[in-house]
Amino acid sequence: MKVLIVSTSDIDGGAARAAYRLHRSLLQKNIESQMLVQYKSSDDFTVTPLTQSKIKMGIGRLRAILDGIPVKFYKRRSKTLFSTSLLGFSNFIDKINEINPDIVHLHWVCGGMINIKHLSSIKAPIVWNCQDMWPLTGRCHYDEECKGYEKKCGNCVVLKSNHKNDLSRFVFNNKLRSYNKISSLTIVGVSQWIAGCAKKSGLFAKREIVNIPNCFDTDLFKPINSNFSKRLFGIPQDKKIILFGAMNSLGDPRKGAIELFSAINRLDIENTVLVIAGSSKPKIDLNLKYETYFISPIKDEILLPIMYNVADVMIVPSLQENLANSILESLSCGIPVVAFDIGGNKDMIEHKRNGYLANRFDSQDMADGIKWVLEGGDYKNLSKYSREKVMNGTAYKTSGELTKDDLVVNKHGRIVSKVKYDTSRKERRLEKYG
Repeated sequence: MKVLIVSTSDIDGGAARAAYRLHRSLLQKNIESQMLVQYKSSDDFTVTPLTQSKIKMGIGRLRAILDGIPVKFYKRRSKTLFSTSLLGFSNFIDKINEINPDIVHLHWVCGGMINIKHLSSIKAPIVWNCQDMWPLTGRCHYDEECKGYEKKCGNCVVLKSNHKNDLSRFVFNNKLRSYNKISSLTIVGVSQWIAGCAKKSGLFAKREIVNIPNCFDTDLFKPINSNFSKRLFGIPQDKKIILFGAMNSLGDPRKGAIELFSAINRLDIENTVLVIAGSSKPKIDLNLKYETYFISPIKDEILLPIMYNVADVMIVPSLQENLANSILESLSCGIPVVAFDIGGNKDMIEHKRNGYLANRFDSQDMADGIKWVLEGGDYKNLSKYSREKVMNGTAYKTSGELTKDDLVVNKHGRIVSKVKYDTSRKERRLEKYG
């Protein structure tokens, strides 16, 4: 089987890393896989950029800027990312068909990369991972809980629009026409939450929708001596460490920095510091109660597990979240996680077993959760079960467990593996059917 994984980037950002990890997993199992990206950051020869011409790369970046122009007419819009994908002068589809794969596996494909109406020109069956909500909405990457995608969008909360026939409705209808022309399309939700959202979307009626979480290497993300990790990053060894990290952690309101900082300032734990990963120290004073250290964005996969191991607790305060890599990776390193009880968080966090699920957007409850993990619970068992939750495969298969049967296409061009939930054994597993 020849699989083509398509993504805007190979290792820049969580969605890109998820796609790249899957690509490497397939290669390790002798499945022919190739990755096609708009922007290549790694030196992996199995990853193919659309072009290596500096002029064409510049045009690609210009296309991303032009793609965002229609959104700028909505002056009151929120900071939630909103992609239109209306431009038509990318040759991505031609390149896909030239490679001639058996399966085209789409991941995060925004930024002016592909015009959505051209997807029906792809000759191979399409599998599409919903790394966020963009494939199932009228172009917002997270809907801020408006649920307009269940109908036809319009009156967009993200755009702060009061018109039903706004840009979100226009793009939704454009998507609907395009999707209806695709003969074989399977939707993958990497969390149970987003799979459920996809099933409610007016764009995916009668489509196959499955829940298959992202994979990663549990031999890499594992417990490491915390003193060694702290020395490497210059973090005090005699303190309890609260870790918060995400891409654009301080610039994207959805990441929940405001809610976290409110929780931090409500704590009364001694000998504690906060570490913010994915951000350099800002110019402004954050006015936090605890001494704060910063770790700049890390692209080297080897350093990531060392970073997690500086922590005693990982905080994921996102206001909307699919299934964050940071949750999976932290737990795999034996670090308990505190997060709001939203989205896909409960797929992996079991309340007071390997972390704490705080009431939605309740900073006081998040503070209570941090205090409980650091002082109130049996930390040794919390850490032990965090790792066990991952190693038992209760929400996904690790990269080492992928087999050729995990990606099979029958003669009708349909995927013949999917995730089911076994209520008697309380675990998710891949089962073949049909």
